[in-house]
Amino acid sequence: MKFFVDTANLDQITEAGELGVLDGVTTNPSLMAKEGISGEANIRAHYKAICDIVDGDVSAEVISTDFEGMIREGSSLVEIDDQIVVKVPMIKDGVKALRWFTDNGIRTNCTLVFSAGQAILAAKAGATYLSPFIGRIDDINWDGLELIGQIAEIYAVQGFTTEILAASIRNPLHIVRAAELGADVCTCPLNSILGLLNHPLTDIGLEKFLADHKKANG
Repeated sequence: MKFFVDTANLDQITEAGELGVLDGVTTNPSLMAKEGISGEANIRAHYKAICDIVDGDVSAEVISTDFEGMIREGSSLVEIDDQIVVKVPMIKDGVKALRWFTDNGIRTNCTLVFSAGQAILAAKAGATYLSPFIGRIDDINWDGLELIGQIAEIYAVQGFTTEILAASIRNPLHIVRAAELGADVCTCPLNSILGLLNHPLTDIGLEKFLADHKKANG
């Protein structure tokens, strides 16, 4: 499974890259605003800075909700760098845009996916990535991870090549379970990835090894 970090923070992206497990980045308008990035020129420059750091795909989201606007924005975004993947919302005009981008050789990430039916539409339209939002489904007392498994099964049966990108990851367990259920990619904050490092037995074992070494070597 590939690891993407879900942030617009350059320091976090750099740290994730230095860890040696980073495959890409996802961003959205909210994450850009969180970093104080505003204005088209500044946003484009920030996307370029991200692409210069990471050796992998960088999802850049369109703001428009109409077909013509999405095509215009997406076509402009991919001019920033070859690593850019156009992030398109799962709405009617979004599906139309997915097909247009696919037919014109532009890679896409279909976002805000909450059902298997939406996942089928995105795959039929040729989406490169599909982003089911695990945490937000959990927030309404449903099982977001169950959706990952359902989509993975459908895609396998139907031979769809769209990659399942598990999004809205809230904790390290989400990552492990998404991997078990067939997600191709997970995107999450850096702290969720770092959380995979933690286990009390590792800490206890390391403490014992160091204590034994010190005892044996004075």
